[in-house]
Amino acid sequence: MRTVRTAGTAGTPGSAGTVGSAGTVRFLALGDSLTEGVGDPVGDGWRGWAALLADGLGRDVEFTNLAVSGSQTRDVLERQTPAALAHGPDVASVVIGVNDTLRCTFDIHAVATRLDRVYAAFRDRGVVLLTACLPDPGAMLGLPGALAKPLARRQRAVNTVVHALSERHGAIHLHAAEGDWITDRAMWSADRLHPGERGHRQLALRFHALLAERGIATGPAPSPEPEFAAPTKSASLWWLATQGTGWVARRCTDLLPQLLRLAASEVRHRARGTSARLDLSASHAVASALAALTVAERPDGYEPAV
Repeated sequence: MRTVRTAGTAGTPGSAGTVGSAGTVRFLALGDSLTEGVGDPVGDGWRGWAALLADGLGRDVEFTNLAVSGSQTRDVLERQTPAALAHGPDVASVVIGVNDTLRCTFDIHAVATRLDRVYAAFRDRGVVLLTACLPDPGAMLGLPGALAKPLARRQRAVNTVVHALSERHGAIHLHAAEGDWITDRAMWSADRLHPGERGHRQLALRFHALLAERGIATGPAPSPEPEFAAPTKSASLWWLATQGTGWVARRCTDLLPQLLRLAASEVRHRARGTSARLDLSASHAVASALAALTVAERPDGYEPAV
């Protein structure tokens, strides 16, 4: 956990009437290595998009980063959310889900249930909630099609759930799964999974624009230009060899046997001309997961209107 207090320029909360009403905005960031700041080194640690955004909220800000590398939706629900709520946040970001897709235990029903509970916990306390959908890791790593497609389906499923639940709970949602920034190599670190400083700044800038539209961010937008020189090629290769490759290996070890089976199934369906069935099955699973949440919310004795 990292807590930083920044002194910004006082401003009027605008449409976010209760944000920072006591003079200090408490911004809590939850998630995994992306929000932890991996790819944006400062000193002996990481900075990242959330810290850059905190500097632009425009008033006295108390920023706490609870994100931990490798976290999944279960970790956010069971550990990070209670810790965040204990701080009495005004603004909270929940950007999570990629690590779930890299596990053999991936279950979109469980992901949807956990995210619904997390989002509801912040909504019920009047917290301004930030969410985002993300690119699929298979495409970012440049995996062969048969390996990349199963991961792409999983990430699309997570993104669909995040979209739907963000709308349901009134979150401020950033569409980060598409756009030129994904294919711009300058935005990404050596491992091709985490943004570099320029990429983190792009995320912070886009979140700031969404918050400014609602009168929540009243300070200057983060600069899109890096503060530090990009790592040299040799430094990037050294980091990749000593840390980045290990990170990928730790996230994918338990996935690999299942991913190979999924790839074999992908090849079989392609040979038979039935690949569309895999997409349809994934879509049905997402629809079922979201429908189950809707049914669970209905009160006893509920009967649909005829």
